[in-house]
Order: sequence, then C-alpha cells, then structure tokens
Amino acid sequence: MTGENRGRGRPRKTESTYADTRNDLIRSGLELLTQNGFLATGVDAIVKNANVPKGSFYYYFKSKEDYAQTVLNAYDSFFEHKLKKHLHESSCTPMVRLENFINDACEGIKKYNFTRGCLVGNMMQESPGLPQSFIKVLQNILESWQALVAACLSDALSSGEISSNMNNTQLAAIFWSGWEGAVMRSKLYLDWPPESPDNQYHLNK
Repeated sequence: MTGENRGRGRPRKTESTYADTRNDLIRSGLELLTQNGFLATGVDAIVKNANVPKGSFYYYFKSKEDYAQTVLNAYDSFFEHKLKKHLHESSCTPMVRLENFINDACEGIKKYNFTRGCLVGNMMQESPGLPQSFIKVLQNILESWQALVAACLSDALSSGEISSNMNNTQLAAIFWSGWEGAVMRSKLYLDWPPESPDNQYHLNK
C-alpha cells in the first residue's frame, strides 16, 4: 500500500488539528471558568462544551490543575493586551485612557449578558479552596495589571489631571478592588453599576 492510499484507518493527527483541539479546550475553559469559577467546573463540562472526547483532555493536559493554569495564562495574555491597548495610547490623556479601558471591558461583560465575570476575580474568591500553586500566579497577575494602572495614574497625577492624597500605587490597588467588586455586582444585578470605578477613589479632577 502506498503512502497515497492509507486505507480507512484513523487519520493522522496533524499539527493543525492538535492545535485546534487544544485551543477548543482552552476556549471552553475561558467560557466556563469565567462563568462558574474553577471549583464548580468539572472536566466533563469542559469537554462537553468543547465537543471533545474526555480522553483527549488528558492527552493535552496532565490534570485539571495543569489545564486551569493554561487557561489562566491565556486569560492574562488577553486581558493584559486589552489594558496596554488603552493605557499606552499616547493620543489620549491618562484618565481618558483609563475610561476607554473601562468602557471596552464593560462592553465585553454586556456582550455575554453579565454571565461571565473576571477569571482572576472568580479564582480570588475561591482561593481558600484552590491548589496552592494558583495563589502566587494569581498574585503575580493582579500585581502586573495593577502596575499598568499605577503607571497611568502616575501620569495623571504628574500632569495635574487628577489630584489625591494617595500615591499612584495606592490608587491603583483601590481601583482594582473596585473593579473586581463592580464585575461581581454586575453578575448579581445583570447590569453595570452606575458609579464608574474611575471616579470614586479619592480623585479630584
């Protein structure tokens, strides 16, 4: 039998189909974990949502913990890109950059009818029950996002666009606490809070 006529055997998995299946599983996790969190999401639900056999899950990932770390890294990359896209936009003033980020992120939340939250926020709530390996990862992600906002607020303070008796790092920490709270509240009320997270925290424009 020649290589051109291989018969009816199982088709060879190509690099393309390998990546597609793995990405389908990651997308499934991004959807379900932002809705339900890590602890409430089982492997059965993940593979069913991805339309992938359960055996394939363990072909691509050693465990649910390994899988969730991969999903968390993908979410971090996506969200960091969104932050940088807005906060590094030099044509806008710092507070307009921050407002543009908020508006963009809010549209993403509304797109899914307030059913999906922030994966990092969800897992922060679950932290007492999470494997210990997640704790430092979550801390590092939150601190990297906070640093991006702190740099933007530093520009706003330096330019006089805002004034505060707190420094930029303190303001950024308060911003993220308010942001995560607003996202959780939106899931409860199925609406975005009327108070924008950029104008509540000891800022005088």
